[in-house]
Amino acid sequence: MTMSLLGNIIWLIFGGFMTGLGYIIGGLGTCLTIIGIPFGLAAINLGIATFTPFGKKIVTSPRADSTLTFIFNVIWLIFFGWGIAFFHLIWGLILAITIVGLPFAKQHFKLMVLALMPFGRDLVRP
Repeated sequence: MTMSLLGNIIWLIFGGFMTGLGYIIGGLGTCLTIIGIPFGLAAINLGIATFTPFGKKIVTSPRADSTLTFIFNVIWLIFFGWGIAFFHLIWGLILAITIVGLPFAKQHFKLMVLALMPFGRDLVRP
């Protein structure tokens, strides 16, 4: 728990806060349209999860197998997910160059998976 706390503090100082804030601002902007509300809420949830990713894991919710969740994930992937996941991939690869950056790269790779298809998945403390 102490390492997760330390990791989250360092994460927030060196970019995690701005990343999470970007997700939340983008989500609020997407919520301005009625059609965009589910996608905006997903972005806001990603932003909240991005603030403290250390010590958490991705879990699949019971509603993950529904047709609506699949449709939302496909729409998200086409319009938002691939770009967000790409940036998490790039930052993860950059951070993986150094030994010190490996734990942070791991968090970016975790968030990349969540950013690809966020509907039906949550980042929770085990």
